[in-house]
Amino acid sequence: MSRARVRRGVALMGVCNVTPDSFSDGGRFFAADDAKGHVDRLLAHGADIIDVGGESTRPGAASVPDREQLARVLDVVRYAAERACVSIDTTSPVVAAACLDAGAAVVNDVSCLRDPELARVAAANGAALVVSHARVPQESMRGFGGYPEGAYRDVLAEVTRELLAAARSAEQAGVDAEAIVLDPGLGFSKSSRHSMTLLRRTAELVERVAPYPVLVGASRKSFLTLVDEGAPASERVGLSIAAATHAARSGAAVVRVHDVRETRQAIDLGVVLTTHGHGDRREQG
Repeated sequence: MSRARVRRGVALMGVCNVTPDSFSDGGRFFAADDAKGHVDRLLAHGADIIDVGGESTRPGAASVPDREQLARVLDVVRYAAERACVSIDTTSPVVAAACLDAGAAVVNDVSCLRDPELARVAAANGAALVVSHARVPQESMRGFGGYPEGAYRDVLAEVTRELLAAARSAEQAGVDAEAIVLDPGLGFSKSSRHSMTLLRRTAELVERVAPYPVLVGASRKSFLTLVDEGAPASERVGLSIAAATHAARSGAAVVRVHDVRETRQAIDLGVVLTTHGHGDRREQG
């Protein structure tokens, strides 16, 4: 049985941070050779998409100039694009354009199109565009943490409305509607409770933003420590797998994860266990 058939269309986006300061892996893959090796492992473990980023989006991270981002990611993008579908995780139109030219097929924007030029770049290159919800101005990624509880009256309704508005803007810029993917932006300009609410209500979000597909990225994020207080990023693997499995079962089209093999195993097993009749004959023996 093929992995793709078991997962029933849920795509696994494996994270490749080519940064010295990401919250989850803190420089482990900063060297190009290490990043390429990580790409190989992600693909061997079952990733469908490789998400390459050269700028950390964790709270407190410094912004990275376009030239430095490109120095970090271009070689890795070229390498990965020869082997898989590649997404470039950036808020910079300059970086996005160069990476699309190098073989990337997806632009992953965590700023909710703060810079409309990103959509125009995606459109001009026939690329897919992931629009992630955020409210904080992108001049400083440092504003993404510690969002006040009272910032939303109804977090699902407001995130839905703002994502759909961004999707319309992307279409007006020339992006094909079928190439737009919407991401609730868990952990971005939201409190931990806001993010947990959105994760819990993934099925409702999927229904509300249809026909746009939904990407969910909860992997190792700090809001998961509502369940296990104080757990560092390296000890959130179980929480991350549970979150990804829930998102997949709730209708998410893509889950963005660090731990690809473990997530694939969990999602595949969930499908097998909920598919009527699978394995019954063997068990009867």
